[in-house]
Amino acid sequence: MAGVLDRAAATRAETGDRFPLYADPESGRWTTTGRGAWTGGFWAGLLWLRARYTGEAADRAAASACTARLADWVEADTATRGLILWYGTALADEDPGARELRARAAEAALAALDPELGLVPWGSAFGGPRLLARADGVPGMVGLLAAAGPDGERAAASHLHRHLDLCTGAGGRTVPAWEFDAGAGWRAYGEPQAGWSRGDAWLLLAVADALNRPGVARIAPDRLEAVAERLAEAWTRPGTPLVPLADRGRPDGPVDTSAAAIAAVALLKLARAPGCRAAPRYAYRAAAILERLVDGHLTRGRLLDGCYDAGKDLAVRHELVWGDFFLALGLAALTGLTAIGDA
Repeated sequence: MAGVLDRAAATRAETGDRFPLYADPESGRWTTTGRGAWTGGFWAGLLWLRARYTGEAADRAAASACTARLADWVEADTATRGLILWYGTALADEDPGARELRARAAEAALAALDPELGLVPWGSAFGGPRLLARADGVPGMVGLLAAAGPDGERAAASHLHRHLDLCTGAGGRTVPAWEFDAGAGWRAYGEPQAGWSRGDAWLLLAVADALNRPGVARIAPDRLEAVAERLAEAWTRPGTPLVPLADRGRPDGPVDTSAAAIAAVALLKLARAPGCRAAPRYAYRAAAILERLVDGHLTRGRLLDGCYDAGKDLAVRHELVWGDFFLALGLAALTGLTAIGDA
């Protein structure tokens, strides 16, 4: 954990006011974005973890300043506001700017819920069809909507269950993206593709978050528990690799350590959900995944072998900022730096 958080300090020195996205596996040099894209909250969250670890005022100031730069996303038309504005603020303790930003973002997300579709649409911020439901539009959004009070908790449940209706299809196969057509209704969308390992991980994380929020979990709790067991089985059954292929349809393709890190955090969260019967098994598997990531893929605080987009051959063996974040969050939970429910 110390190595990962020291790497965050080095990244901050390299990138300045820009947001790191992915880093070359050989040189370690980051590709950055000016506004943070959908990953900016993970960078802010990583800086907040470093601030907790060091207790230094300079680290806290850097995390606070980074979080403030996420404010432009509050009104952006994208369901990834959950990823950006929940993870960018959840670990900020009592930082007043982060608290105010999260409150604004929660109200904006609630206002964006489409009552007919029962969810916050994927949106138009990154181009392509607006009326999509995607697995990566659920994690973070559950917590963000729930932060808006009782109406937000009901909206969070609606958003989650509608995605589960669509993405967890028959036969146990996750279909990570769907498009709505006013005439034809919902139909599967080809991007991301079925077999995308992060799709399963994102959904598991969202369900784990819901089960740890009583106001959300009280809506169809039996279904949530059943879905959690089914999704967790894909990560815990005997013989399952601790680090999955980025695309299960490409057995000769790259792995994705970031999917494994997300799943480890999700399993730790499931293990602390009230009444979880498989808590010891989930916690043990999460620790095994984290151990494999550290022993087999971590180099000088850099989690390598993350796959941004296998289909486009984009950054397929790289360090990814969200991979670093979820690895650090899992290690922080194991070492007692933070409670797993904090983010």
